[in-house]
Amino acid sequence: MSCCVLIPCFNEEKAIARVVGDLVALGLPVIVVDDGSDDGTPDVVAAMPVTLLRHDTRRGKGEALRTGFLEVLRQGFDSAVTMDGDGQHSPADVPRLLAAAHAFPGHIVIGARLLDKAQQPPGRRRANAIADWGISCVCAQPIADTQSGQRFYPREVIDLAGIGAEHFVFEAALLIKASRELGVGVVSVPIASRYQGGFRPSHFRPVHDVARITLYTIGRAYHYGNFIRSYRKSRATLPVVVDPPLA
Repeated sequence: MSCCVLIPCFNEEKAIARVVGDLVALGLPVIVVDDGSDDGTPDVVAAMPVTLLRHDTRRGKGEALRTGFLEVLRQGFDSAVTMDGDGQHSPADVPRLLAAAHAFPGHIVIGARLLDKAQQPPGRRRANAIADWGISCVCAQPIADTQSGQRFYPREVIDLAGIGAEHFVFEAALLIKASRELGVGVVSVPIASRYQGGFRPSHFRPVHDVARITLYTIGRAYHYGNFIRSYRKSRATLPVVVDPPLA
């Protein structure tokens, strides 16, 4: 499969060079979407051998991912790994996601923050647990770490880029639509929770953004109907968590 790495970013001048440099060293094509940064982020990226797209003003993570997915398709890739540009997602984990994608063709693969969970702020941990429960129910399958932005997407899910959802809701919407309308399975690869080490404050707002995600998820539950059946399917098994050996 042909695969690239897609990084939506906003004001990441302190970390983006290291993240992108490590990905380039792995031999992976990289697409960076700068979401209206007002620091030196675009200048740093422009000096590197990657594709850089820019929004004139900040539009939110969902629109940055949508712009990036359209570029992925334009360049002819049939899959993409998404990750953040602040250093909390390690490029060293990308080959592990690709190995899982090879073992589970056609699946979404999530880098699930199951290791070193004590590093997660308690409020963030509770918000993630609530989102995991609700999104898994509507997806009708159990999913570990529905809020992680480090993911592998196959082509058929990238084709859903036009979905009507914005900001952090966009990633939840992809999981739900791919699960319910395309029958796409989801597997997770355990990665470390990285909240220590001088990372900039997260753009994710646990109360505000979880409220948005919750309202969207409730709307989807009503849309698909038969919530009890999808809930039971989400609780019938444990999330699929794998860590296949690298080739």
